[in-house]
Amino acid sequence: MKYNCLIIDDEKVLADSTAEYFNLFNVKTVAVYGTEGCRKFFKDNTAELILLDINLGDGSGFDLCKELRTKTDTPILFISARASDDDKIVALNIGGDDYVQKPYSLGVLLAKVKAVLKRYGQAVKECYSDGYLTVNFASKQVKINGNPVKLTALEFRLLSYLIENNGKVISKQELFEKVWEDKFTGDGTLNVHIRRLREAIECNPNEPKYLVTVWGDGYKFAGDNE
Repeated sequence: MKYNCLIIDDEKVLADSTAEYFNLFNVKTVAVYGTEGCRKFFKDNTAELILLDINLGDGSGFDLCKELRTKTDTPILFISARASDDDKIVALNIGGDDYVQKPYSLGVLLAKVKAVLKRYGQAVKECYSDGYLTVNFASKQVKINGNPVKLTALEFRLLSYLIENNGKVISKQELFEKVWEDKFTGDGTLNVHIRRLREAIECNPNEPKYLVTVWGDGYKFAGDNE
């Protein structure tokens, strides 16, 4: 899977809350908690930007950066509670693109991350629109033919996740884990929410054009950006 941002930090609560905040603003983000988690991540996934803590429970962020630099030129922003100028110099010399001091403001860090993504040609999409359906991820507004549509927070997250993976079949299990953040959510709950979304955005909910069921596999969003 392709992500905008990978956070590598052994402070699990901070890493998870930062990832959750970024995802709210359509910066597709995931957190891992050490060097082994990073290695496992890159076996099956990619990231356009890495936030890397200097102090990791199972190793050094500096050493991990050197390892990553033998395999990828993905931008790396170091994050650390240490304020030493020597640390900053080392971080930049071994391949870091910037240095962020903890504790940081989530809003300021998000702005920096978006700026880096834009600088490297990976600007985050703020909106989906095809002339009929418009979804603004930042303001969490949905419109049909210019008319506002009311969705619950969970319905909006579900729709956003499917749009982010436009054209890709998403399994029910992935939706449970990524949208509900609960791998034990039942099929009935998902089916109800898909039905409500179809009633909200489809011309004919019984013959959906956007939220397509792929029998035996899951669902996919079938749409085109302008």
